[in-house]
Amino acid sequence: MKTIRILLLCLALPLAAHLSAAQTQDAKGCKDSPLLSRFPGSYIHDCTHSDDDSFEFPMPSNGRKKLEGDLTNITYVLPDSASHPQVVRNEFTALKSAGYTIDNGPEGGEGRITAHMGKTWMFVDFGGGNKMWLTILVQTQLTQDVVATAAALSSGISGAGHVVVTGILFDTAKAEVKPESDPALQEVAKLLKGNPSLKVYVVGHTDNAGAFAANMDLSKRRAAAVVAALTTKYGVSAAQLQPIGDGPTAPVASNDSEDGRALNRRVELVKQ
Repeated sequence: MKTIRILLLCLALPLAAHLSAAQTQDAKGCKDSPLLSRFPGSYIHDCTHSDDDSFEFPMPSNGRKKLEGDLTNITYVLPDSASHPQVVRNEFTALKSAGYTIDNGPEGGEGRITAHMGKTWMFVDFGGGNKMWLTILVQTQLTQDVVATAAALSSGISGAGHVVVTGILFDTAKAEVKPESDPALQEVAKLLKGNPSLKVYVVGHTDNAGAFAANMDLSKRRAAAVVAALTTKYGVSAAQLQPIGDGPTAPVASNDSEDGRALNRRVELVKQ
């Protein structure tokens, strides 16, 4: 999707404002979205990103539209010389010119804007402290409908020495096994209890989004959480299990797309 370039609808900002903004660095690890360029003279105060999250977009008549998907939040500090009406006009015109449908706003100079194109949704909010909040959500399918069976797990381990356990789910950046994982865990327990001599490493994997150290730690905690669930809830012998965290070091697909990152976030059983 092409980048939206902000259209300047008034006089250029004073040189002093540009020099001041140039001396203020963006928050570490933050950058502009490729979908929307920043207002000239502004800088990024902070940012967050999640591959799997939700957001309620303001709609007409105080309505809300809750969507799920890949979510990015960026907070900009605007130059002192930029008025809110000026920024609103520029953002509104940029979105309209790029072909976005304006679903809500702006309401006057202080308005907020909800817009979308296909599965990409944007929300631009202008608040106090001369800041602008940009939220971008790209809708993705977040459900896991396929669950590995004990027979399939056994076949994978016998043939390749390892197998991905589909259906074990976690919330973004968390290590607690979600209740929806029960069917998959039951199949793992069925496999292991039916083969008491089989010992496996339970290996947690992540994509490469975020800091390496954080991903390594998350993968270890997720693997440990799966082992804890299997031993305490399903009666699997602890002697058959050993948790390992590989973080993002063993991808099975490219991390350059959401589909690839989704495949890389997984739990595997590896024969010891």
